[in-house]
Formats: sequence, structure tokens, C-alpha cells
Amino acid sequence: MLDDYRRTLRARFGTDDERLLESRWRRRTVVVPVRFHVVTDGRNGRLSRARAKQQVATLNAAYGGRWGGADTGIRFRLQSFDVTVQPGWFARPHAHERAMKQRLRGGGPGTLNLFTAAVGTDVLGFSTFPQWYRGEPGNDGVIVDHRSLTNGSLRHFDRGYTVVHEVGHWIGLFHTFENGCEVPGDDVDDTPYEAWPAQGCPRSKDTCPEPGSDPVRNFMNYGWDDCMREFTADQGRRLRTLWAAYRESRRTASARGGARSVGESG
Repeated sequence: MLDDYRRTLRARFGTDDERLLESRWRRRTVVVPVRFHVVTDGRNGRLSRARAKQQVATLNAAYGGRWGGADTGIRFRLQSFDVTVQPGWFARPHAHERAMKQRLRGGGPGTLNLFTAAVGTDVLGFSTFPQWYRGEPGNDGVIVDHRSLTNGSLRHFDRGYTVVHEVGHWIGLFHTFENGCEVPGDDVDDTPYEAWPAQGCPRSKDTCPEPGSDPVRNFMNYGWDDCMREFTADQGRRLRTLWAAYRESRRTASARGGARSVGESG
């Protein structure tokens, strides 16, 4: 996926140097429209529009650096909200992912389709990556357990950071522990190498010989919501260039001087 990312940047903008690209671009805020899809069995998992707005507010706080991390320049706006009663989809969203998305999702690569259902407790959410959009645009989106939303009922995972984490993947970030201590790690310069993910709420840990302690407070790690609080500056830069590479509209990419666009406008 990293090779695809760099090829795509070169094809659209003539270089894959993120810092050079940002020096060319006037810094702006990216506003992501969110289509919020609540899947319920009729009794469990039913959420209100107010809860959806709370979750979008959490996204904006996290990606805006409100808890001490970097401001990534990414913001979110609730575009639509719907509730679907479908017990099978609710109970087994993994098994019914394609059918659920085919019926409910909308928009192009720049629209976040967020689904809530009973994902489980071992895995609280899952997401597509932007590189996959060209091959399967109808499968694009994020699915999370309804109990993990902001003010949810799942102890230690009740602040809405599962959505923050999965949306990071949807835009294109890897886990901070990607590839362990091996090059290139997660390919972000200011997230130190990490042999294995954080669990619970560690004060600190250092699992690789390379400089720096493990980024245990990072939203792209594992661990309890209680302890997560940040994206880094280089993760912010990566998010912005990933957005330009894969999810930005043709019109905006053309204004940047891109040689070619990828995907549909969103």
C-alpha cells in the first residue's frame, strides 16, 4: 500500500515528497461529510441523532488536537443520519458487510460512511483503506460496535476513540506498531518503532532498540480510550497527503496542479 501511495502522489502531483507538496499547497482545513448509518435489531443498538452528533464532535476534537496532540487539519460534518432495523446485519456485520453497504452507503471517496452494529468485544471496529476504493468503491466505509461510541456502555472503550482509530485507517494511517521493530514501521517519522501494541493503560513502554519510547497515547495504537489523546504532526501531514492522493475531489486536485486524478469526486 505504501508503494501504491507513492505512485499515486507522483502521478497526481509529480512528486511523492510530502514536505515539498505541503510547501506548495496553501494549508487548508479538509471537511469530511459523514453519513451515519445506525443498524439495530429493533431494541439493541438503536442510537439517536444526538449521539451521532456527539461522535462527530469527538472526531473533530481528536483530529483537531484538542487533547494535546497535533491539529491534523481534518474536520468532520454530519451530512445524514439513518436507522435501519435488520437483526441479521446487526448481529453479524462482518458476514453482511457487503449487503449492508450496498443498500445504505452513499457518496464518493471523500464521504465517510460510518456504520454502527454489534461488532463484538475482541474487535471493536474495522475499516477499508483508501487504496481499496478503486477496486471496490461500494465496499468503502467504517463499521464500529455501537457500545464504543462517545458515552457508550463499553467500559474503557466509551469515549468514541474506536471511531477515531478506524477513521485513521479509512484515510490511510497504519497502526503505530505496524511491522514491529522492522523498517519501515508505520512509515511515519515521529511515531517511534513499537514491537507490539499497547494494552490497557500503560504509563510507558519501550519495546524496540530504535530511539524513542512507544507511542502509547497515540490514537493509532491499541489500549483503553482512557489513555489515548493524540495524533502526531507527521501523522497529520500523512493524513493530508493521503487525502489528496485518494479521497480529494478532481476539482480540488486540479487546482493543486495535479497531473491526473484517481477515483470519483466526493
